[in-house]
Amino acid sequence: MTSPVRALWSAPPAQPPAPRRVWRDWVLVAALPLLIVIEAAARPDVPWRWAWAAVLVVLVPTLLWRRIRPFTMLAIAFAVGTAVGLATGGDPQLITTAYFLVLIYAVMRWGLGRAMLGGAALVLAGIVIPALFAPPALGDLIGELAVVVTTSTLGIAFRWRAGARERELEGVRLLEREQLARDLHDTVAHHVSAIAIQAQAGTAVAPHDPAAAAEVLRVIEGEASRTLDEMRSMVRVLRRADAAELAPAQGIADIPRLAQPAAPEPGSLVVDVRVDDEPAAAALPPAVGAAVFRIAQEAVTNARRHARDATRIDVHVRVEAEGVRLEVRDDGEPAASAAPGFGITGMTERAALLGGTCQAGPAPGGGWLVSAVLPRAGWSA
Repeated sequence: MTSPVRALWSAPPAQPPAPRRVWRDWVLVAALPLLIVIEAAARPDVPWRWAWAAVLVVLVPTLLWRRIRPFTMLAIAFAVGTAVGLATGGDPQLITTAYFLVLIYAVMRWGLGRAMLGGAALVLAGIVIPALFAPPALGDLIGELAVVVTTSTLGIAFRWRAGARERELEGVRLLEREQLARDLHDTVAHHVSAIAIQAQAGTAVAPHDPAAAAEVLRVIEGEASRTLDEMRSMVRVLRRADAAELAPAQGIADIPRLAQPAAPEPGSLVVDVRVDDEPAAAALPPAVGAAVFRIAQEAVTNARRHARDATRIDVHVRVEAEGVRLEVRDDGEPAASAAPGFGITGMTERAALLGGTCQAGPAPGGGWLVSAVLPRAGWSA
């Protein structure tokens, strides 16, 4: 095989993975048999119309497995259709036969590379074999090929677009992990530096003041415990091997700065920031404070950019016994979106890395709400 064909043969299935079934599948499977019967009854001029109607109804359930077994379902449909066509001496002339195109689309959209090649060969055989026994008009053959090629092209195009978006989203997730790793790296480096300084001080005073040396050891023990806690948080969080940022990690204390845009303009949004129980908030682990700040920053930025006719953004941070809750709400009209954007993906990933959740969507009563929960169990485990 040539190199492009070999590469296609080894291609993995589509990403993201195909859903097993959705509600539209059941609607399609329920409606098609009725449409097939109605068309067969309304077209007495079609040869073998009831035989073809029975075959088409029997093959309708292949649509339910077209995503998880695309090539198998296409092979079943085309094998049965070709066999019946040879037996009856002609192709099906019922318009509802067009649902076979859904099976072709599914192979190109969801199948492995070898399934795509096999599906193309199967469809080509399904066109050529009947033509050998009953040559069709040239126009009909060209039209049939055009429809099949168009359907296949659509499947490949949607497959490529979904894969490209998935790669972009994965890049956003990796960037969030990198940023969190940077924040944690700065915190751990601070603790280790404190341990080193205390150890040097303990070495200097030990010969003259054993009590002071014992106090230094207790400080070192506390710093070491905090360092271990932060290092546990760094598990599976990746960091690129380039220069680390020298700016200190931002935390909950920096959230009020979100109310001050870099370039305020007349009529700009009013951002109201409220942090309940500020002493408890200041005592949060640096990684948690940094995560809360980053999520709030992204949510406020999204509201400034995308909330139509918004006049106010409310940022509310609550520190509770169970963890930290963050809510960012605006009073604008949210822009319609078919899929979560990169900003929402980044906020969700950052919360998940600390065992929490982040949700974004229309708020009750109007506006847009971003809600994040970081449970203590997530960052203390």
